[in-house]
Amino acid sequence: MQAEVEVDVENDSVAVAPAVAQAMTDGAKPRFITFEGIDGAGKSTHIEAVAAWVKARGVEVVVTREPGGTPMGESLRELLLAEAMHLETETLLMFAARREHVAQVIAPALARGAWVISDRFTDATFAYQGGGRGVPREKIEALADWVHPGLTPDLTLLFDLPREVAAGRMASSRELDRFEIELTDFHERVRAEYLRLAQAEPARFRVIDANLAPELISKELEKIISSL
Repeated sequence: MQAEVEVDVENDSVAVAPAVAQAMTDGAKPRFITFEGIDGAGKSTHIEAVAAWVKARGVEVVVTREPGGTPMGESLRELLLAEAMHLETETLLMFAARREHVAQVIAPALARGAWVISDRFTDATFAYQGGGRGVPREKIEALADWVHPGLTPDLTLLFDLPREVAAGRMASSRELDRFEIELTDFHERVRAEYLRLAQAEPARFRVIDANLAPELISKELEKIISSL
């Protein structure tokens, strides 16, 4: 399983977890599920529903987000969403928050047999910092290999819709952060990179038509989750 990992905080490493292997023997199947998509795609609306379906199976579920998920990660989130910075600084801070997130939340949860549902993970960095900002893919790959070697989501739900529709949804919802106020070209590059990732890994990704009515999306998600 892709998500069978544990973290050794003192030795700063991520490795295969014996506890997860035991949990598998006992019938539990830890899963790492991520939700991705451009801002305004509506993915966050469905996360709690998916978590509830999994909990109904009697499985522990950890719902988290990126950037964030830990006290340090949330502090970095505030900085990343508000302060202008060099594109490489932005990328490095994303991975700094992610390293703490993996060490303190994701890997320990998977090691004890829980399901982890995260609002964004490394695919978002490929999409936003790579596709949107133009950070070379090779640099992001190197950081991913360093920060979470061997840890890849079991399932990634990509909520896809045109930028103009997403922008309309966000227009009156709240004050927008510095990513959300980027020009249309930026978000189109982000969307294109997400779709490239989905095409490159069709076994992991499920592309959700986020233009559909919420109840139809819920039915599709329930079907996908039930197949795991």
